[in-house]
Amino acid sequence: MNTLAETLTVSQLSVSFPGRQVLQDVSFSLASGEVCGLIGSNGSGKTTLLRTILGLQAATSGTVHLNGAVGYVPQKIAFDMDMPLRARDVVGLGLDGNRLGLPLPSLSKRRKVDAMLRAVGAEAFADQRIGDLSGGQQQRVLIAHAMIRRPRLLLLDEPLANLDVRAVADIVGLLNRFAREEGVTVLVSAHDMNPLLSVMDRIVYLAQGRAATGRTETVVRTEVLSRLYGHHIDVIRVHGRVLVIAAGAADEIPIAVEKHPVHVCEIP
Repeated sequence: MNTLAETLTVSQLSVSFPGRQVLQDVSFSLASGEVCGLIGSNGSGKTTLLRTILGLQAATSGTVHLNGAVGYVPQKIAFDMDMPLRARDVVGLGLDGNRLGLPLPSLSKRRKVDAMLRAVGAEAFADQRIGDLSGGQQQRVLIAHAMIRRPRLLLLDEPLANLDVRAVADIVGLLNRFAREEGVTVLVSAHDMNPLLSVMDRIVYLAQGRAATGRTETVVRTEVLSRLYGHHIDVIRVHGRVLVIAAGAADEIPIAVEKHPVHVCEIP
């Protein structure tokens, strides 16, 4: 992993909507080739933070500095089952989707699209309609779309949501490979940190509009999360696993296990 240059620096970033403070003094930086989990429950400000980094949402105060191009995989894209758009067409739009009119055929473009389809393991369904693909297959295609211009920073908003266990593992492995082999900085938001733990270099944990950032083992701690949430949080390590417990506050804590206000995560 190349850690010589910072790809993203967020400094004292605050974002407010009418009557509500969404983010308050969020600061962190990511180096080339790092994988960072952006963790928080629904409404914690994950999407707002990503949109502000992209310049789609104005900040109230603070700064965002980007060193290189950015690729983005949004949280929700609904594909019409009848749309005659193949997986390779979606990837190709990453090259010329900002141009007016229909894209002209090009051997060079086809080679780039084919190379990116191979890179994400999507060759087998490259010519299938995008609406006919499974959730995991669609995520591969969307990542290829975001990566085809070879950005230095890849932002993904809840890419693991509603995927089965195997698809989640495949997508996490794919993101990790882009980071380790190509030096891409990956910032991926998730409600559940568990699938990302084996690949995360650092974490940005959002709650109450504020963030705790750093290495996972220094952030997922009783004193840090208690300060972040504003009430007592127990972080207990048992047999190489971590239990994060907040009695009576399960709806606020990411990775809540059914029937118990507990979430479990492994710290590598």
